[in-house]
Amino acid sequence: MKRKGCSIIFINDRTQILLLLRDDIPSIPYPNMWDIPGGHVEDDETPEECIVREMKEEMDLDIGGFQLFSVTEFDDRVEHVFWMKLGLDIKKIALTEGQRLRWFSEKDAGTTELAYGFNQIVEDFFEKAPFSYS
Repeated sequence: MKRKGCSIIFINDRTQILLLLRDDIPSIPYPNMWDIPGGHVEDDETPEECIVREMKEEMDLDIGGFQLFSVTEFDDRVEHVFWMKLGLDIKKIALTEGQRLRWFSEKDAGTTELAYGFNQIVEDFFEKAPFSYS
């Protein structure tokens, strides 16, 4: 059975998504690459519980009201991707994992190689636009 992952696409009022620059530690997967925030689902939790826990651990965010965008099977995992509109002031977030956060436009995200094969998911997200442009 493949492991489960969960991630969340935060989108702001300027239609930008929030990405995390992974730590530059050679022993971790995808060091120094941009990534969608998230993590691994533990044995005793649902993907929804996982994303709440991960955002609390990594960014000290208490989130709710997010929605499921997709469930994608990769070679190494099944990834549950959530999304929510949230205009965060990233300068006020104290990360416990990763180097920094940055808001990316659709174009910038599309021309940046993302960790864990997330480029296709981000492309699908903008193409299907589950959010309102207003």
